[in-house]
Amino acid sequence: MYKGHKVIDAHCHIYPEKIAAKAVEGIGGFYDLKMNEKGMASDMLARGESVGIDKHLIFSVATKPAQVKSINEFIAREAQASGGKMIGLGTIHPDSEDMKGDIEHILELGLKGIKIHPDFQAFKLDDYRYLKAYELCAGRLPVLIHTGDFRYDYSNPNRMKPLLEIFTDVTFIGAHFGGWSVWEQATQELSGYDNFYVDCSSSFYALTPEVSTKLIRTYGADKVLFGSDYPMWKAENELDYLFSLPLSEAERDLILHKNTEEIFKL
Repeated sequence: MYKGHKVIDAHCHIYPEKIAAKAVEGIGGFYDLKMNEKGMASDMLARGESVGIDKHLIFSVATKPAQVKSINEFIAREAQASGGKMIGLGTIHPDSEDMKGDIEHILELGLKGIKIHPDFQAFKLDDYRYLKAYELCAGRLPVLIHTGDFRYDYSNPNRMKPLLEIFTDVTFIGAHFGGWSVWEQATQELSGYDNFYVDCSSSFYALTPEVSTKLIRTYGADKVLFGSDYPMWKAENELDYLFSLPLSEAERDLILHKNTEEIFKL
């Protein structure tokens, strides 16, 4: 518990110990941001325990098709070994030769959704090769997508909006308030869709409390999930920021755990 509230961190990347340092360094270089944590499940759980985080949604991203199976099995093993402290999401790759098989394997492993990162994978999120995955996930697996990057045109609101209108049976979660680095534009274009949620990860560092509150209120607290983007940021700092915003206790509970529980059936 954190200040009397149950907390689920809905945005956490973890890696095998032998590659964690390199993976964390790579992410920091991609965004030109300092990384604050180590990127390993053991470190994340210890930090979460000290802060008062009850559960973590964990995942990793495949940058080539050959990585999909091994990453999904790694995430499933880590989640199973955690005794319920970690909830796993699977990865896919748009160049997979057997997207249906990949999705079925994710379900067989007991993973609760999928996470994709169009900017890392260098594919537009509305690329036809992703569309099959969305079809296969409809009514079965929520889809968490890294959204937004002013440097590219892989995951910005113009790519996300048509999917919300076409795949109405898919629950989409747009990371970083639906548009990292284009936060306010994303909120204007993507709020109001029944099948669209956002998390607040990797956003507070760049936004004033007034803007953060505005984004939450525009989407609605019932559409926002808490996420630290481990290993990018320290979860306690992200939580302190969230608690500094003029939100009601009911709004905080929605953001901190209730929305995540409902989406992922926890």
